[in-house]
Amino acid sequence: MATHPDATTARTPFGRVVGLALALVGVVAVIVLAFSWPSVTAEPKHLPVAIAGPAEAVAAAEAAVDQRAPGAIDFLEVDDRAAAVDAIETRDAYGAIVLGQEPEVLTSSASSLAVAQLLGGVATSLEEGVNAQAAAAAQAAGAPSAPPHLDVPVTDVVPLAESDPRGTGLTAAMFPLLLGGMIGGIAISLSIIGALRRVLAVTVYSVVGGLLLTAILQGWFGSLQGDYWLNAAAIALSLAAIAAPITGFVALLGRAGIAVGPVVMLLFANPISGAAIPKEFFPAPWGDVGQWFPPGAAATLLRDLSYFPAADTTFPWLVLLAWTAGGILLSIVGHFRTAGGAEPDAEAAHADDPVAAPVAA
Repeated sequence: MATHPDATTARTPFGRVVGLALALVGVVAVIVLAFSWPSVTAEPKHLPVAIAGPAEAVAAAEAAVDQRAPGAIDFLEVDDRAAAVDAIETRDAYGAIVLGQEPEVLTSSASSLAVAQLLGGVATSLEEGVNAQAAAAAQAAGAPSAPPHLDVPVTDVVPLAESDPRGTGLTAAMFPLLLGGMIGGIAISLSIIGALRRVLAVTVYSVVGGLLLTAILQGWFGSLQGDYWLNAAAIALSLAAIAAPITGFVALLGRAGIAVGPVVMLLFANPISGAAIPKEFFPAPWGDVGQWFPPGAAATLLRDLSYFPAADTTFPWLVLLAWTAGGILLSIVGHFRTAGGAEPDAEAAHADDPVAAPVAA
């Protein structure tokens, strides 16, 4: 008698095998593109840099810099050195060029080491140009000797902390923060039944996580600076802004909503967050787009709170609040109605109940 293979031992059709393999290759390609594209295509464009000095000197410096690095810098003309420092401390500019009798280049390694290095190169070119101009003027006047060499100092107005001199601690903290929000949202979605209970769980997770992570990053590693409680609030809100949308979409759509974390937060928002390089390094408009998502807003907010207390942090706070509130709203909506196949709370509450064995007759 012919035997038929049991369904559990049936082999997967070759077409499905090939299709799955090709689909996985596509997923890997998307991941590689998402994480490699920003760094491969990154180059400075329209970096805001303050400049002060006599009009003729300012015009000449702007032309020289634009010739050396076309489109890399957008100059913000200010009255004097004090105004240039203020522009840096409020994050209106990454640095400044001060011209006049005592030229100087101002940088801010806390804003970006890459931009600080770029401005260091500008200082070298400025020094060469100033001395060449002075030598030419002295020769034209028939001076018996060359004028003394004029140095153009580079001053780091807002330096990185001694506990994190390369800024690696602050940058490295952003990815675990993203993963923490995702893991929290996914774990709460899978382990807790009831949309409103998930909201409570996200709240407790975010608050306690904010306090603990700030204690580690600031008190132990020294990666964060400034006020502990403000940093803790920022981290707590960042965790909530990532976790709450995941639990909200799960409440609305069922377990398919878990994809919000890996797809939206990890593959899309994280590569353009500006955590490692300034947003101006990304092709327009992606650097600005990244600031509208939790990873970008969190990176900007924590950097500002640590090093730039005079900067306006309203926008990143609002972005994080909006994502958190949106996730909570989705949970509330999902609590009262079923959409896209999501289980009602009353049904889901008994999903894991043991099935009673049939009673023998």
